[in-house]
Amino acid sequence: MITIFKNKKDIPQDKEYIELNDIFFNQNTAAKLDERAAKYIKMIDCSEFLSKYKIRSRFEDITLNTDQLSTGCKTVLNVLYFPDKVFCLKECGNNALEILYSFEQGYVYSDYAIIPFNMEHVKVQTSECKVIEDYEELKEWWENEK
Repeated sequence: MITIFKNKKDIPQDKEYIELNDIFFNQNTAAKLDERAAKYIKMIDCSEFLSKYKIRSRFEDITLNTDQLSTGCKTVLNVLYFPDKVFCLKECGNNALEILYSFEQGYVYSDYAIIPFNMEHVKVQTSECKVIEDYEELKEWWENEK
């Protein structure tokens, strides 16, 4: 399941932290896109995956470069293709958050609570790691454990 960090000091030294999802996506993830990306591009941005560098936009059916995807979609794809890195989730909308919180692997960071209402379970890590299976419990963890 996805692991959430709320303090940068809790991110293990062997994990690279990525603050700027757009730049990371454009420089790294875009070149790795394959059919696994199609489902998430459709779910988050309502666009059609055409190739590594092309999507068909839901607006006026025009073809765009994948660098035009939303930051939330780019964050989801970053976590999908680079599950060993820690990505900032501060720019994700609820649709991207719901997908991120359902991932079986990956790492994300935010110093304030960003939680989709229908989350099922996540790992949280401060000095120790634990599983949280409830929205209110996760909200409490984020607010109270500093």
